[in-house]
Amino acid sequence: MLCLRSRTESAWLARAIAATDEILVDHAHCERKAATQALSLLARFPERMDLVAPMLALAREELDHFELVVAILRERGVPLQPQAASGYQAQLFQLVRKSGDDKLIDLLLIAALIEARSCERFGLLSRNHPDESLRATYRSLLESEARHHATFVRLAESIQGRETTAARLAVLAEAEREILEGIPAMARLHA
Repeated sequence: MLCLRSRTESAWLARAIAATDEILVDHAHCERKAATQALSLLARFPERMDLVAPMLALAREELDHFELVVAILRERGVPLQPQAASGYQAQLFQLVRKSGDDKLIDLLLIAALIEARSCERFGLLSRNHPDESLRATYRSLLESEARHHATFVRLAESIQGRETTAARLAVLAEAEREILEGIPAMARLHA
């Protein structure tokens, strides 16, 4: 189901487990950014009434996840602090075409890729993290990440059709693979 062109290697999992608090801080930031991105789509494309209900629902759910991760950080005594960006999202967003439906399609499909990568990595953490409560948390997030991925792809298909969307998604998925291979190893969900 996920549109990824590469699988996360075991080195990422080892890095993530060794730097759990840093991964949690990054995770909180990712949830906040996902909510912001959903609302940003509504602001950038106000004429697209077909985006309103799914983006509002997604933003609410992402904010719920943000609140959940912030609570975990609080329990662990870890402050939510700024982090250096990995460059993953910035490089993906550089691929966005500049106008009209093409721009919207790219924004939707890049969001789908980000959700797909999160889903894959939450799956790894849900099966392998030594902390049972964190494994359970990541298990609980898997379904919504997969659903968000599907929502973004479905919206893109409703605008440009299944074949055109699949072709563009393949191009962006290959670029996502190359971006991940090119960024430095960090304790981030998307690095």
